[in-house]
Amino acid sequence: MVGVLLLLLLLPFLLYIAAPQIRKMLSSGVCTSTIQLPGKVAVVTGANAGIGKETAKELAQRGARVYLACRDVQKGELVAREIQMMTGNQQVLVRKLDLADTKSIRAFAKRFLEEEKHLHILINNAGVMMCPYSKTADGFEMHMGVNHLGHFLLTHLLLEKLEESAPSRVVNVSSLAHLLGRIHFHNLQGEKFYQSGLAYCHSKLANILFTQELARRLKASGSGVTVYSVHPGTVNSELVRHSALMRWIWWIFSFFIKTPQQGAQTSLHCALTEGLEVLSGNHFSDCHVAWVSAQARNETVARRLWDVSCDLLGIPVDWLMMAAGPKRSLKQTTQHTLPK
Repeated sequence: MVGVLLLLLLLPFLLYIAAPQIRKMLSSGVCTSTIQLPGKVAVVTGANAGIGKETAKELAQRGARVYLACRDVQKGELVAREIQMMTGNQQVLVRKLDLADTKSIRAFAKRFLEEEKHLHILINNAGVMMCPYSKTADGFEMHMGVNHLGHFLLTHLLLEKLEESAPSRVVNVSSLAHLLGRIHFHNLQGEKFYQSGLAYCHSKLANILFTQELARRLKASGSGVTVYSVHPGTVNSELVRHSALMRWIWWIFSFFIKTPQQGAQTSLHCALTEGLEVLSGNHFSDCHVAWVSAQARNETVARRLWDVSCDLLGIPVDWLMMAAGPKRSLKQTTQHTLPK
């Protein structure tokens, strides 16, 4: 017993000694793209802190017009001014977006579509983790409602603009935690059984399944929009604020947990790297294609989740094809008939 206590006391010191080597091992992924983004428009959800803030900052540094889609507008304004001062790019805008309320999502999309003619990059970054059981304004379990359904609806509402601006990209921030996730269709809202940690895992699995099904449908429609899911790594952020245990673990291992800037690299890689279109639908970690669980590769579950998500949100199951409409066919015909 004394030995165990001594080990616990020495653990922070031992981790501090080993930190440089461990941090280097765990932080290998770096976005190497040098592409610049003048004239491009990007939306980053949850951009007022952590990975989202760093992602938005880098996009602004490269010249993009960046929308910080945040629940806390006041905090978002502070971050926007910080990014403007650091990058010299004044086109960093804050808009209210509460992913726990479909009315807020629709209001954000409506205003954005009225303001902008283009959308080239959509980073679905915001998320909640290990919340006590609660529901969104629309009655969805909080993890599934915010992490999956909120971004599902946002993507649906902005897809036509993404198609009109193609080539364009969607990046869904998932997690290695998807390995423990399962889609329990009979308990999607956690009313029969609920565990906060697993609820987070389920929602992160949903992110990957949505990415794969969206990529499949986009490829079939020839839209020019590609989509990727990413695991940012274990990052020192506000995501663990709901769990005292996780905050303690994060503190113990803080010597080699990724910084938000390091955590943003894979999102940036998928948003910016040229030639990545052929890998649409894939999952990335440390800026490389990553393995996903058998559950995350289940096309039957992915298609059913798509249908159930549409039903819950009150949108047509074939919304992607409806967004394409006759304009796509005309555009494709024109492209094939015009001389090179």
